[in-house]
Amino acid sequence: MKSDPPLAAASVDKLQLSESVAAHLREQIISGKLKQGDFLRIDAISKSLGTSTTPVREGLLLLQSESFVRLLPRRGFVVNSFGKDDLFDMFWAQATIGAELAARAAARMSDADIAHLEKLEAEHQKAFASGDEALVTRLGHEFHRSINLAAKSPRLALLLGSLAKQLPNRFYTNIEGQLKGAVDYHPIIINAIRVRDQNAVRSLMHRHILSGGEHLIAMLERRGMWSESTNADDSASDEALS
Repeated sequence: MKSDPPLAAASVDKLQLSESVAAHLREQIISGKLKQGDFLRIDAISKSLGTSTTPVREGLLLLQSESFVRLLPRRGFVVNSFGKDDLFDMFWAQATIGAELAARAAARMSDADIAHLEKLEAEHQKAFASGDEALVTRLGHEFHRSINLAAKSPRLALLLGSLAKQLPNRFYTNIEGQLKGAVDYHPIIINAIRVRDQNAVRSLMHRHILSGGEHLIAMLERRGMWSESTNADDSASDEALS
């Protein structure tokens, strides 16, 4: 008879499944597919995702801790409002911490570290020229990760990571204009790091990250994310997830 997995491994799998559920619902909320006041029925969600109800409930509790949903006594989970200011604040927080990490990295990166950034950026430019958005996104992530690690401030980097998880990955890839923005900003940031200009690095990184939020807000506005019909009613509608 097949033995049960070790408790630690089972706990990790359970946590990953709950986070996957939360990520799926978070994306639907940010994209406007789930709107303020929509009820999130655990049974319906577990059926649509092909999972048990336990990770769905735990995923919803995670979203509640992030204020994406709230739990109404005897009624269930309901979607909170999500406006432009909320989205801007998410990027502002990331930009503020990311800028500080970059400034610290500028004082600590070795010549070899900077050479690594230059290599990543050369590959990034080639990927952008060829239109390979998946590779552009991966190299862009590695660019920022290298800087964040070089700052040698693990708790601050962990905090940034927890903030970044609140925005689904596809939004980082699909922000209109952001790929070109990265191509424009990255070489300038490298130059500022090379001359150890921490103030310039901090300012550039803050503007670079915040511009992504501005692009995303503009994109969602064009799609009618915050139209009058979306925000007209603050009451909860008894709408199940389809």
